[in-house]
Amino acid sequence: MKNLSLCTLLVLLVACAPKKPSIDFDKLDEPAKRLAENAVYGMEVAEGCDVQLFASEPMLINPTNLHVDERGRVWVCEALNYRNTHNPENPSREKGDRILILEDTDGDAKADKSTVFYQGTDVNAALGIWATDNHAIVSCSPYVFLLSDTDGDDKADTKDTLFTGLGGEQSDHAIHSFIQGADGKLYFNFGNNGQQIMDRHGKPVIDMSGNEVNNKGTPYRQGMVFRCDPDGSNLEVLAHNFRNNYEVAPDSYGTLWQSDNDDDGNMGVRINYVMEYGNYGYTDQVTGAWWGERRINLEPEIPKRHWHLNDPGVVPNLLQTGSGSPCGMAVYEGEMLPQIFRNQPLHAEAGHNVVRAYPAQVDGAGYKAEVVNLVKSKDQWFRPSDVCVAPDGSVFISDWYDPAVGGHKFGDTGRGRIFRVSAGKKGKKYLPTEAIAGFETEDQLLESLQNPNLAVQATAANALRSTGSSAEAGLKNCGLTITSDTRPRFVDFGQNER
Repeated sequence: MKNLSLCTLLVLLVACAPKKPSIDFDKLDEPAKRLAENAVYGMEVAEGCDVQLFASEPMLINPTNLHVDERGRVWVCEALNYRNTHNPENPSREKGDRILILEDTDGDAKADKSTVFYQGTDVNAALGIWATDNHAIVSCSPYVFLLSDTDGDDKADTKDTLFTGLGGEQSDHAIHSFIQGADGKLYFNFGNNGQQIMDRHGKPVIDMSGNEVNNKGTPYRQGMVFRCDPDGSNLEVLAHNFRNNYEVAPDSYGTLWQSDNDDDGNMGVRINYVMEYGNYGYTDQVTGAWWGERRINLEPEIPKRHWHLNDPGVVPNLLQTGSGSPCGMAVYEGEMLPQIFRNQPLHAEAGHNVVRAYPAQVDGAGYKAEVVNLVKSKDQWFRPSDVCVAPDGSVFISDWYDPAVGGHKFGDTGRGRIFRVSAGKKGKKYLPTEAIAGFETEDQLLESLQNPNLAVQATAANALRSTGSSAEAGLKNCGLTITSDTRPRFVDFGQNER
């Protein structure tokens, strides 16, 4: 009887314990809506998912791009020094913008450690970061830098240059993030202000087809997608004639996905799968004429006319999503989120305050897709700039946080957030090291090769390549035994069509 009474008392105490009040975001005044601690209350999250605030001001401000490395750390490009000439009233940072490393050291899904990996005016308003094995590739027109930490203190000790001569300094239509694909190559893109690529010595780059890489129409035009070796050699132009293609996202089948913005106000934002050597129709391929010029077989709808979709040889769009400010993209190959998001592109759409998925399936020689929201905010200042998959299968989102996007304006200089989306109960812990098998033995490397985080995959793949042919048997065995559609890296495409 005493035990029963004690149990009953404990239940009553728990039931009566004060609970954190649920906040109605719509009833908050404007200053309260701007507070980082209230941000998640304005978010609608997909069923089965939860969103947490991982980091916010003053730890970071104005993130343009993020990356989660093989240790689960979050790398961020800040951009306080963004278009200062267009916004002279805004403060600037004399020492230059920063590349940060944010860490959660106790697993509570909140960053509690911040390290400045690099700071300088040469990375003002950088638009891309890729980091693995103490090396970081930073995209900041007119340069692409390779920053290296040689002594393990999480600070860059050396700076090398991969590419120079890129157009679009302080432009969103410039060079974007680099990503290592499953083949060990680097994939990246630039928008139509990128113009050209030169090597570290300032000489024009000649691609594998023998063409000088520029957008003068001989043969390439406007924005482009590229592939090259890790040292920048053997560069290929994979597709061209985009307007502002923003962060290409490779999947484990080798398909590339990206977004592209229209000339603002024409309801022509599009999502593309990248067909190698394809022309994507922003301008006339032969003459370079603007999409608004009169021509034969003119499309009746402006959003389709915008991309010359009736012109011979133009690759069709996967989706046209109307208005927007499309930003970073990643392919979700994890197992944590619900099935509808698995093996699908995730996309940060700053204009509509949303992170979406585009579940795609084979359609003839191409694909078709639908739109499914992962996170959408009621806060009109929520401006997701990028999305990245962590080693444990959760998803990180960077939030530029500003009252507006586009038009060269920059209204808020003191805020910026990182959110984490996971599945299951609220407050799920962030323990990325438990999701990584390791990088010491062949078995660990093979298991890590199947991790949903690109940096973990790259670290494992690079280590396996260094062993020569000794890992072939293990790789073949993985291909024969793994059949789950959540681990596509070892599944034959013919048996597991997207």
